[in-house]
Amino acid sequence: MIARLTRRKKMNSTAGIIRVWLVLAVGVVCIAFAASMSAQVKTETTTAHGQATHEVKVERAEVVLVTGNDLLVKMEDGTIRHIPNVPESARVDVNGQQLGIHDLKPGMKLERTITTTTTPKTITTVKTVTGKVWHVSPPNSVILTLEDGTNQQFKIPKNQKFTVDGQQTDAFGLKKGMIVSATKIVEVPEVEVTQQRALSGTMPPPPPAPPADAPILVAVAEPTPVPAAAPAELPKTGSFLPLIGLLGSFSLLLSIGLAAIRKSF
Repeated sequence: MIARLTRRKKMNSTAGIIRVWLVLAVGVVCIAFAASMSAQVKTETTTAHGQATHEVKVERAEVVLVTGNDLLVKMEDGTIRHIPNVPESARVDVNGQQLGIHDLKPGMKLERTITTTTTPKTITTVKTVTGKVWHVSPPNSVILTLEDGTNQQFKIPKNQKFTVDGQQTDAFGLKKGMIVSATKIVEVPEVEVTQQRALSGTMPPPPPAPPADAPILVAVAEPTPVPAAAPAELPKTGSFLPLIGLLGSFSLLLSIGLAAIRKSF
């Protein structure tokens, strides 16, 4: 039993080694085939640029509020725009100084200039194939034998022309054994759009100084009120008559009381 397991392990190990070598061999063959094909099928790509156009857009706004990395600005049309999560790397040029989001103050004027450049271009791909006709199925495909003896099948584009001994022919004129070369040219128009952004700003103006002939308000402290002192004498409107009347009433009562006492004796 142990000998059988050992033999099985050796067989698995040998099979694994063979499998690795087969994979390596296939890889080497593929690399060699690709190298030979690259020598038979040539592809060149060129790019032609047209005249570029530029569009400049200017946006102006006033800083309303800065909270953390969030910015509120008032646009020229009066709308309020919220710009969240302004990156720390963002900079605005204010009088030659590069300020960040935390340096902005309410009332600052911001101006963003966006320059959009549009450039038309044409990408031209030229693919050249040379080989001997091994089999042709007009007008769809042809199998060519390349110089290294390998065969490769190619799809024939519509209206494709082949050069045979300096003469032009189509897929129906191809015969087995002919040495042919074909060139395929593909032009693809594209538009390249790039943008450049420049942000500048100005500090809010200081408050205007008052005119020279205008009065300037000065705060004056109000004096603390002092309680009035008591008068040293009665006012002139005072009189002794009430006091005299009171003394007369007292004397009258006293005389009546004395008369009553005498009668009792």
